[in-house]
Amino acid sequence: MKQAASTPPFTSSSLMRTLLFWILCLPLTCFVPAWGANQPNFLWLTSEDHGPQMGCYGDRYATTPNIDALAAKGMLFKQCWSNGPVCAAARTTIISGMYPPSTGAEHMRSMVELPQGKKLYPQFLRAAGYYCTNNNKEDYNLTKPKDTWDESSKKAHWKNRGNGQPFFAIFNETCSHESQIRTRPHPQVHDPKGVRVPAYHPDTPEVRQDWAQYYDKVTEADASAGQRLKELEEAGLADETIVFYYADHGSGMPRSKRWPSNSGLHVPLVVYFPPKWRHLAPKEYAAGVQSDRLVSFVDLAPTLLSIIGVKPPDWMQGHAFAGKFQTEPQPYLYGFRGRMDERYDCVRSVTDGRFVYVRNFMPHLSQAQHVAYQMQTPTTKVWKKLFDAGKTTPEQSLFWKEPKAAEELYDLSTDPDEVHNLTDKPEHAQTLLKMRQAQEDWALKIRDIGLLPEGEIHARAEGTTPYDMGHDEQLYPVEKVLAVAGKASSMKMADIEALRAAFEDQDAALRHWAAMGALMRGKAGLDALHKEVKNACFDSSSYVKIPALWTLAKHGAAEERAESMRGLVALADWNHVNVFTAMSALCALGDLGDAVKPMLDDLKKLPKKGPAPDPRYDSYVSRLLSDLTGSEAEFELDATPAPKKTKVSRRKD
Repeated sequence: MKQAASTPPFTSSSLMRTLLFWILCLPLTCFVPAWGANQPNFLWLTSEDHGPQMGCYGDRYATTPNIDALAAKGMLFKQCWSNGPVCAAARTTIISGMYPPSTGAEHMRSMVELPQGKKLYPQFLRAAGYYCTNNNKEDYNLTKPKDTWDESSKKAHWKNRGNGQPFFAIFNETCSHESQIRTRPHPQVHDPKGVRVPAYHPDTPEVRQDWAQYYDKVTEADASAGQRLKELEEAGLADETIVFYYADHGSGMPRSKRWPSNSGLHVPLVVYFPPKWRHLAPKEYAAGVQSDRLVSFVDLAPTLLSIIGVKPPDWMQGHAFAGKFQTEPQPYLYGFRGRMDERYDCVRSVTDGRFVYVRNFMPHLSQAQHVAYQMQTPTTKVWKKLFDAGKTTPEQSLFWKEPKAAEELYDLSTDPDEVHNLTDKPEHAQTLLKMRQAQEDWALKIRDIGLLPEGEIHARAEGTTPYDMGHDEQLYPVEKVLAVAGKASSMKMADIEALRAAFEDQDAALRHWAAMGALMRGKAGLDALHKEVKNACFDSSSYVKIPALWTLAKHGAAEERAESMRGLVALADWNHVNVFTAMSALCALGDLGDAVKPMLDDLKKLPKKGPAPDPRYDSYVSRLLSDLTGSEAEFELDATPAPKKTKVSRRKD
């Protein structure tokens, strides 16, 4: 019987061919990287319009059990600033990792272009394989690239990611928004009798109810966060996920929201790193730790990149406080205020954790400029009524006072409500010098283009971006502008000669600040610079004309006042000027009070619509006109998504 041939033994080459055959037959999905194995998930829980009024921050009146528990097993930062004291400015800081005064995005809904070659942090995360969702508010002052989020909507959720894909998910709670403080009727939970009324607010039933209702809303935000944390736990992802909780700026109460002092910028920041990712946590991290490290929203983007092992680019202006590339603590935090809805201002602030320094570049304007939306809060209404009746204390009157101080310095250790200005105290002279220098150094380092009028920013950035314009010394000589802005707003008559020289400068920004300097000094400023102010009324730049006309309309002779008001009305006509000029002129007219009554018929004929960077500018012009003419104002809740963008006219007036 013939034997079957024996199977030849495998050679090394035949073995390799066989293995290769079976490898090629395997499903391709077997070789997709196990995303979650080497990268943590991120859950960011955010809430609107509330400061550190929480139990974990020592507030015994607060009811916030969920975030208190998160802080007990994680850690909190005792001093975190939102940088901007309003939603859009603060969120723009977070998503870009850059200070809005350097990108031109400090003004509400300014919608400026993203700097050339720069990316928003979700774009970095998506490039690293993350599924990035935002639920659901955006409201950035920078235009957002199309590929920013995998999904940004009310339905956005980490559950929709790819199998095993790491996620970055934001859930934003709006129940604590400013608008909810004043919603009536409201089922009161916190007893108004137990609330602490800050020294700057009058102690009235309306104020107590607003504050108590605010605490009720913070409790609701805490409960919402608790539900998200429970959802994560039930999905078995708590051990894989780094959690951040923060609010987008200080409370929605007046003198917090919109004002860049500690009351408007101090926010809670609680972080939790599960044991698996403990090596990526801040160096001081431990359960229940309260960190003294100074952090702010500009630090969040570089911190995210550092945690996932990506070196933050040099152009990011924040400092990572966790991850592979975390830096040493910084000595200061910085804040800013630009245009708030329809009203312009220019304020910068600095803190070292104890002292707060505020630099008012427009001290002729009160903290309480008539922002129509803010005036709807019952506290604001009763506060204004009491101030007008002369029934407020000096501390309560500061909000409404005109002019405000050019510089402010507060010691949080003895004056947490920031109502006792220390700038004239000899024992604090060195601290004042140190903080002033810190603010000036920061402005030069980031090349603060917020020192330009808003319309001037857009005009100079024609063909490029505001940030890139600001980094071109020919287009923006920042040191010269800062120097003249400082002398203009110093309120010192000793700086008059420097302003006289600035009136002759070829750069319109310097001429603008020279005219502002005359305006801010009132009648004395006009008397000292009368010839220069008169000539400035015919300047080629509307941003020089407006403060010059404003000065004459307010402090000039009778015939000068009438003529100057007519000039301002002409510059408020949106049919013939850009929106920035129209708003600036209307703000000037609004400061003149009853003196504008003879111009009411002309004001009522002015257009309320026109070309702008964003449709929401329409309501700003409308509100200014309504305030001047006594007609009904138009409102838009600042928690709503942005309307579709329209093209803006870039008239260089």
